[in-house]
Amino acid sequence: MSSLEALFIAVLQGVTELFPVSSLGHAVVLPPLLGMQVDQRAPDFLPFLVVLHLGTAAALLLYFWRDWIGLLVALLGLGSPERRPAQLKLLTLIVIATVPAAILGFAFNNFFKMLFGSPVIAAAFLVVNGGLLWVGERLRLKAAGQRRIEDMGWVDALFVGLAQATALIPGISRSGATMVAGLRLGLHHEAAARFSFLLATPIIAGAAVLEVPKLLHEHATLGPVSILAGVAAGITAYLSIAFLMRYFHKHDFEALDPFAYYCFGFGVLALALLLFVF
Repeated sequence: MSSLEALFIAVLQGVTELFPVSSLGHAVVLPPLLGMQVDQRAPDFLPFLVVLHLGTAAALLLYFWRDWIGLLVALLGLGSPERRPAQLKLLTLIVIATVPAAILGFAFNNFFKMLFGSPVIAAAFLVVNGGLLWVGERLRLKAAGQRRIEDMGWVDALFVGLAQATALIPGISRSGATMVAGLRLGLHHEAAARFSFLLATPIIAGAAVLEVPKLLHEHATLGPVSILAGVAAGITAYLSIAFLMRYFHKHDFEALDPFAYYCFGFGVLALALLLFVF
């Protein structure tokens, strides 16, 4: 993998990890379509992916630093007594919503790794992801926007967590699935996106940190290209978060439709190219 390819993948990760278009699906589909020589078994590939995910997690922490500081302060029993119950509840909701993906990802790790190696399957699920986004907008509660994250209960958090677990399949967007679930629960697009991004932080950071012992065992080292790619992924992710939060604040009617149409179009095009050209 060349330096230019590494930076391309880093920017791709930073954008598609948070946009509801599936970073995993793009990571599987685009390299063969563009003729990129990406050897996923190369000794420097795992450290490269870990750095990209840490860069994205850092961007999420930086953008939502006030939320995370508030949650940490509440967990330590400090801060405003009036705000502490709501902050502890939010932290509990995040933990509950994180559990399904963690359990299913561990239990079916080999199965999902097999799917990761199939660009055709990933392209097909990109089309499915487009359908989920489009249908999700139309199945949202008529009262959507009248509930707040603070109004959610543990069953609601578990529902969002189960939706998040579907993103273990390449082509299904984690942020898209969780936002659709949030809309179904009656959240405004902006609130659904905020909870989705807060939920993304432990998932993305945890996935990266879990690979660290393997890296230490294999005495893996980070090259300057990997570090630069991690920075690029972090900057791109931060800009993506800022854009999406502003976008969902201003757009509440069928806001996910543009992403649905993109997934439809790109998924169908990728399928056609992979099946009949490459």
